[in-house]
Amino acid sequence: MSGGHTQFADVVIVGAGHGGAAAAAQLRQNKFEGSIIVVGEEAELPYERPPLSKDYFSGEKTFDRIMIRPEKFWTDRNIEMMLNTRVASVDAEAKTVTFEHGGGLKYGKLIWATGGAPRRLPIPGGDLAGIYTVRNRSDADAMVGHLPEVKNVVVIGGGYIGLEAAAVLRKFDRHVTLLEALDRVLARVAGPDLSAFYEAEHRAHGVDLRTSVGVDEIVGEAGKVTGVKLKDGEIVPADMVIIGIGIIPAVGPLLEAGAAGGNGVNIDAQCRTSLPDVFAIGDCAAFAAKFAGGTTMRVESVQNAHDQGALVAKIITGHDVYYEAAPWFWSDQYDLKLQTIGLSVGYDQT
Repeated sequence: MSGGHTQFADVVIVGAGHGGAAAAAQLRQNKFEGSIIVVGEEAELPYERPPLSKDYFSGEKTFDRIMIRPEKFWTDRNIEMMLNTRVASVDAEAKTVTFEHGGGLKYGKLIWATGGAPRRLPIPGGDLAGIYTVRNRSDADAMVGHLPEVKNVVVIGGGYIGLEAAAVLRKFDRHVTLLEALDRVLARVAGPDLSAFYEAEHRAHGVDLRTSVGVDEIVGEAGKVTGVKLKDGEIVPADMVIIGIGIIPAVGPLLEAGAAGGNGVNIDAQCRTSLPDVFAIGDCAAFAAKFAGGTTMRVESVQNAHDQGALVAKIITGHDVYYEAAPWFWSDQYDLKLQTIGLSVGYDQT
């Protein structure tokens, strides 16, 4: 499409991840008969993100097995997928979104479900080849392609992604050093006893797991990573570095359009932003969480994204409902399955 906002959709969903897919599917489930267009940055139809650091990374699941729905599901329900497309701006008064490559869409209702971009370490050497984040299929594919050349891996971040990646890498018999800046792993999502249990489990599987460790620089030769320099001057050898330290919510266009927010876009208990007819869901949305005493936070959870997407679908189809769910999370590491319920994650917006 080029040369203006020539197409209208009753509902435009920006983001083809868990939240966007849930919103689109649930709109049809709730008998919504209007037009729906889902705009996604990647080339792929909606797929599950959690397996990227575990089942898909390890090769236990092929890509077709992590797709949220087959292509036929979307076509049968007349849900248009506009892929390889990034939204550059939003005009809330004109009710339009404009694409980076030109053109755009007019909308009746807009659902913002963009998630976020992986946080990177603002340190020297951060642009060397061999440094990865785990956010999309191309990240996981690139790591798998590089793995045959790799002996030593440094994982930076002791959250779910870092620990899951470390577990897979140990299955592949790579030497893994995991570095966590805080005094325990899973500090944002689990109590000290559970943290201690998983630290012991990883060490028993051969991971050199270190807490309260600061990273000063990523070093390399000929443009490729060779090690990670710690604050105390030690250089840990690395042929590959994986960074899992959270995300930066992708809300720039909404904030520039005047939406309230900061670290995420603010929503109320019905997932409405301060802009008319604009909702936000999932990792990018900050709300007053009842399970955390009303603290304004984002929740980086598949369940949260899915449930908020379903809730917005109900609101658009005439139901007066409110989001009050307590989040839950799961993680597969070695032969262990962890599930936690009602713990607060994300960054406090204040």
